[in-house]
Amino acid sequence: MIKRRTLLSAIGAGLLGAGALTLHPRQRGAPHGAYFARLSNALRAAGIATPTMVIDRDRLLANARQVRRNIDPRMQLRLVAKSLPCLPLLDDLVDRMHTRRLMVFNLPYLQQLAGQRPELDLLLGKPLPVAAASAFYTGFKGGAFDPARQLQWLVDSPQRLAQYRDLARQRQLQLRVNIEIDVGLHRGGVASAETLQQMLAIFQSEPRLQWSGMMGYDAHLSKLPDLPGVRAGALADAKRIYQEYAALATRTLQPAGLILNAGGSPTYRLHDGSATANEVALGSALLKPGDFEIDALADLAPAAFIATPVLKAPPQFQMPDGVEWIGTLARTWDVNQRRVYFIYGGNWLADPVSPAGIAASGLYGTSSNQQALLGSGAQQLQVDDFIFFRPRLSEAVLQQFGDIAVMEAGRITQRWPVLAAMP
Repeated sequence: MIKRRTLLSAIGAGLLGAGALTLHPRQRGAPHGAYFARLSNALRAAGIATPTMVIDRDRLLANARQVRRNIDPRMQLRLVAKSLPCLPLLDDLVDRMHTRRLMVFNLPYLQQLAGQRPELDLLLGKPLPVAAASAFYTGFKGGAFDPARQLQWLVDSPQRLAQYRDLARQRQLQLRVNIEIDVGLHRGGVASAETLQQMLAIFQSEPRLQWSGMMGYDAHLSKLPDLPGVRAGALADAKRIYQEYAALATRTLQPAGLILNAGGSPTYRLHDGSATANEVALGSALLKPGDFEIDALADLAPAAFIATPVLKAPPQFQMPDGVEWIGTLARTWDVNQRRVYFIYGGNWLADPVSPAGIAASGLYGTSSNQQALLGSGAQQLQVDDFIFFRPRLSEAVLQQFGDIAVMEAGRITQRWPVLAAMP
């Protein structure tokens, strides 16, 4: 009887042990695939050995062609400067996408674009304090750019519109003004017919103000839960609100040539020219960072990556002295934590994308100097090899690495300077 119990206990323990083993994470990882191996070779050939933002121009232009196919000829296109914060990048897309329309979000970019790209048509993407508008006119040196014809300020309330009216009177300016409306995002903008009527009355009473159109940003539509009727209902509401506000304004002011802007990178395909909006704005979609990996952009390819060298590749992952046992347990439990790679820089708003199976260490912590990334060893990484990250966003992240390296046909062909990072 004792032997039988002992045998049954041993069998049970063995089964539990086997079950525990099956719970161990499976080995992940592989060396760079063909695409990133090619990109690594291009960077080495160019003598690049520091953290670098790389844009694949072939993919970028393929994305640009696809976006154009998606919206032509139904809608006009406006490129978003904050998501593409690099003049050569903007120049490339303006030329290839056949648009001179840009959306600008801050005073320094507005000043730079008006001074250096006088052929562009500029629309503010957020309402700026009237003091910022005054500073623009104080610093504007003239030239081919004509603010009265090529610049639209954005206002979101009767109070702000009155401030711009006073600025126009004081400085004897002709101002084109676009009205921000709330189509469901609830981040500000006109939210009632009564408020809109007050603003229309200001336009009617001041000949120095010209109503140029409306902007209804609908980013919330891509974030709503995919439940029956939720997204479709919110989209219908957004289009109805836009139509009602635009109809009220046009009946009152009877303007021509309105810019009725909507959409954004995640939502531009919801606008097909059948509703009120006649223009969509986008920028990030053309580079497709990680946060834009959504069904609506499935026909576009990621075109921007951070490349950084491996500085150190110890034979195994170890925690610091005093807690080394934690690293031993981690290596024993998870084969994917057996190797550690310390990279040049790190802690970016980005995720490792190649080689496969590389991940940040939740135990070792983050570092902007030499971040630790873990892997199984199947990646076959050596010191000085590149690891690639996919940025989650394009705005701000593109500007953290100095000049952008541009890859075409497997070679680094250009270096593009970026605009200074600005909120």
